[in-house]
Amino acid sequence: MSDSLLSLRRRMLLGGLAAGVAGHALARPAVAQGSGPIRIGEINSYTAQPAFLGPYRNGWILAQEQINAAGGINGRPLETLHRDDAGKPEDAIRIAGELVNAEKVAFIAGGYLSNVGLALGDYALQNKILYAAGEPLTDALVWSKGNRYTFRLRPSTYMQAAMLVEEAAKLPAKRWATVAPNYEYGQSAVRWFRELLQKAKPDVEFVGEQFPALGRIDAGATVQALERMRPDAIFNVTFGVDLTNFVRQGNTRGLFENRTVASMLSGEPEYLEPLGEECPEGWIVTGYPRDSLENPVHTAFREAYRKRFNEAPKCGSVVGYDLVLAIAAMLKKAGSTQTEAMVDAFEGIRYPTAYGTGEVEFRKIDHQATLGCFVGRTKLNGRIGGMVDWRYADGANYLPADDVVRGWRPQG
Repeated sequence: MSDSLLSLRRRMLLGGLAAGVAGHALARPAVAQGSGPIRIGEINSYTAQPAFLGPYRNGWILAQEQINAAGGINGRPLETLHRDDAGKPEDAIRIAGELVNAEKVAFIAGGYLSNVGLALGDYALQNKILYAAGEPLTDALVWSKGNRYTFRLRPSTYMQAAMLVEEAAKLPAKRWATVAPNYEYGQSAVRWFRELLQKAKPDVEFVGEQFPALGRIDAGATVQALERMRPDAIFNVTFGVDLTNFVRQGNTRGLFENRTVASMLSGEPEYLEPLGEECPEGWIVTGYPRDSLENPVHTAFREAYRKRFNEAPKCGSVVGYDLVLAIAAMLKKAGSTQTEAMVDAFEGIRYPTAYGTGEVEFRKIDHQATLGCFVGRTKLNGRIGGMVDWRYADGANYLPADDVVRGWRPQG
């Protein structure tokens, strides 16, 4: 890439990468149904999961501001009505109904916990309303319970398990234990890690598992139970406060000494940084190496985010920002806010991720985006942990074959 083109791309980000997406299809017809704002109903577990969703909302706001500053979607600004589901599926469904019926939003978006995402996906199917999911990682959202109206941005449990298995299979460890929150996300992550690792390395043995309640882990008892299993390695799926408590007790009791840990999400700054000096070293993790990810697109995003919010972005920031970019690209392609037109437009849509790793596609076959994540190892730098020896794992390379997906996903 020439210096002049790099300079242009950098200016696009600082002035608004999202504005570039908004103008990506200027030759297409204008979005129909008036000149007022395009209203989006965004539902998330803000009070239940603030570490991820505070930065997520900031990323959403930044992208929306940039798009609107550049003229919106053919002159129509984006307007988002953010609502809190408190981590309860029943609240999410009630709020979705209020947003669609009373607030007249064009579609709904968001979701964090897998059970909430599945509830919103079912609402979308039953009411024939578009649902653009950002975070829920359950595979069921796009496979066994997938439907025409639901799309998902982030790499799923299957995809992230496959990324970690690629590294875990290189280890001499044969005896594995697992620990994960006891709901769909944790159960699915363990299932796929076990299945994929045994396929890649048939001589491995899974000697036990722990499934603490989400947000209520008894870390001391969990660590003791894992220690009694005498594993060579551990697969961890806990996150947030549960992860902090698990790491603290594990460090205190020596659980991680001479043991490899493969850990989903633990390289994300919102979960890694709160560990402080207790950050374990050498864990194999999926995450976001924010401070060492240097390319013109990501650097410009990071600087724009810091300037707007006076703090560094987190993984949630990228998810919120990217989801708005994808929505903008979809609206441009649709040329309408009619549900069926937007659904058709989402299938195969491409947008440029803030990671700066290229374009991401929403696959037509299952409505899963090909956004990837970074795989590396944890390292304590001074008083805070970070990711080292990382690589970007393109999501397109960690999805099952199309014929397998067709067998998992309802047809029609």
